[in-house]
Amino acid sequence: MIDFSAKPILELRDVHKAFGAKRVLRGVDLKVAAGQSLVIIGGSGTGKSVTIKSALGLVTPDKGEIYFDGERVKSAKTIGTLRRRTGMLFQGGALFDSLTVWENVAFALLYRDSVSRGEAKKRAIENLAKVRLPASAADLRPAELSGGMQKRVALARAIIAKPDLIFFDEPTTGLDPITADAVNNLIVEQVKALGAAAVSITHDMASVRKIADEVAMLHEGKIVWRGPVSALDNSGNPFIDQFVNGRAEGPIQPAI
Repeated sequence: MIDFSAKPILELRDVHKAFGAKRVLRGVDLKVAAGQSLVIIGGSGTGKSVTIKSALGLVTPDKGEIYFDGERVKSAKTIGTLRRRTGMLFQGGALFDSLTVWENVAFALLYRDSVSRGEAKKRAIENLAKVRLPASAADLRPAELSGGMQKRVALARAIIAKPDLIFFDEPTTGLDPITADAVNNLIVEQVKALGAAAVSITHDMASVRKIADEVAMLHEGKIVWRGPVSALDNSGNPFIDQFVNGRAEGPIQPAI
């Protein structure tokens, strides 16, 4: 059973961020603990990606505080510590076309941790097996893989350094429903195996129901609802109700 009162490994407190006159985040508060999977949902342009970028130190908040494992993330040292202990599965995979599959998977080992190429390849192949890819895929290029296989490679890269926290940015974008479900299963399996915290953003409600322990709804730069995934269909919240049921009518205005 998930302990929702556990000490958070990542915490955002009253985080604000604007780009010029556009206020994107207007006081975001979020917590996620080790072993928990939090999925952030919301309409396009509500600040989901900016929330993740702020948490990673890629964007500097205008106001508010971010804590990782109890320490405020502010200096270059604390940002570096967070990133070394964090994995990321980017939307679209974001694999390097010029590198082989195993070099993509072992990128952090090779270029950050100075692991030898022989050891890095061995560990890459071990992690490819964890996402159901054969060793024969290691020497291929990303362009030789299907979209689903590329996502698996990206997942293997995200977990190879055994991170304490993993971010998933639209992990099933562009995949057919069957492949998306297979990727979701792998995400759940690997996050649990690591005992890591997971923070995901997605529009795919099938993914939400599969990978989330808790769901947070972001609207106009604020969290307007948070609760267990089991409460989605009976939340009593008009924003959640509209989003889950995919209705144009409601408090969320279509982004057109």
